[in-house]
Amino acid sequence: MTDRKTGAAAIIGSSIAIFWQGAFIFGLPGVMAPLWQEMFHVGRGAIGNILFFVIAATGCFMFFVGGWQEKFGTRRMISIGTVICGLNLFALAYASNVILLYLWAFLMGLASCFVHIPALTSVQRWYPARRGLVAGIVNMVFGLSAAVMSPLFGWMLDALGYVPMLVSMAAIALLAGLAAAQFTEGPRQALQVGQAKSGTASGLVNLGTSLTVGESLRTKSFWFLWLTWAFQGAAGIAMVTLSTAFGLSKGFGFESAVVILTAFNITNGLSRFLTGYLSDLVGRNFTMSLTFFAAGCAYLVLPHVNSLVLSASLAAVIGFGFGTLFGVSAPLVTDCFGMKHFGAIFGLVFTAYGFVSGIIGPSLSGYILDATNGNFGAVFAYLGIFCLMSGVFIRFVLPPHAMVVGR
Repeated sequence: MTDRKTGAAAIIGSSIAIFWQGAFIFGLPGVMAPLWQEMFHVGRGAIGNILFFVIAATGCFMFFVGGWQEKFGTRRMISIGTVICGLNLFALAYASNVILLYLWAFLMGLASCFVHIPALTSVQRWYPARRGLVAGIVNMVFGLSAAVMSPLFGWMLDALGYVPMLVSMAAIALLAGLAAAQFTEGPRQALQVGQAKSGTASGLVNLGTSLTVGESLRTKSFWFLWLTWAFQGAAGIAMVTLSTAFGLSKGFGFESAVVILTAFNITNGLSRFLTGYLSDLVGRNFTMSLTFFAAGCAYLVLPHVNSLVLSASLAAVIGFGFGTLFGVSAPLVTDCFGMKHFGAIFGLVFTAYGFVSGIIGPSLSGYILDATNGNFGAVFAYLGIFCLMSGVFIRFVLPPHAMVVGR
């Protein structure tokens, strides 16, 4: 197989493998939240904790996976993540209490680590001249999968029932993910500092000097990016569990309320490709800042609308900003810190998402709703402010060019 075909196969394989991770993380909790509240006799705050455990796992393991992939290879790492995902979903079908639900969420986050970082590393190494584009494709599939699967989850739940639906999805995800993983290995020759192969394995691309993990941690750019992930990540991920509940609070039927979640997930997926490609042309910081400000304004307006169309449209704007965070951050990290230690550095950035976003996003918002008898105005106001803050923070994330803090 030629380098061109092998690189394309890596994109397709990575996309298929990550599809199921996104569907179960971004789609399943939103669809199942009302049912899980009834099954396990818990409130919205307890259900909001689901996503806290998902992203806490990414905070714990993403850095380590970034290092392990260099030792064990992309194919093996993605295969491990796929097995964890499939078996974990099978176990969820028989969960009898909310603690087991949280365990499923944590293991789901762990599984996503084994797929996300290796997939992004592989495609960027195959196409270093178009890192925003190829990272955007993989990230688009990760986010868009929930928009595709959320309505299907709802239909399968009605048609098959809870346990048969989850068991069927577990088997499909396991088989498809393992098959796709076989095509995800990166180029055999590692990229050299300051130069790399292009998407067709010809030509040179200057990626600048690669900083070590320690050097990256001593830059202002790293910490402004870390803050961006903490606040914009919280504002984005909270919408996964809030969207359907918000629709129900407005008096929409369940199927109509799911439309809001679907609109969020569609743009959450599409923007990862669109803004990844756009950032190659007009700049990473401008692209991210613009979409974060738009998301902040949408959050501030959302509690004051009563139309399903307007609600879904504003949720779509919020999803667009959230998708941009994922779609553009990976190439921004390589812009600033180089490709050599991308996995470990991006894993450390993810600690903001894992340890902070889950607490101040879905968990805190759920408990505020419980305490205020469903006051979405208060919740959406502070999430909107988070987006606006992130739009400012990201402007300070620039290639440091060896200007390391403390030197």
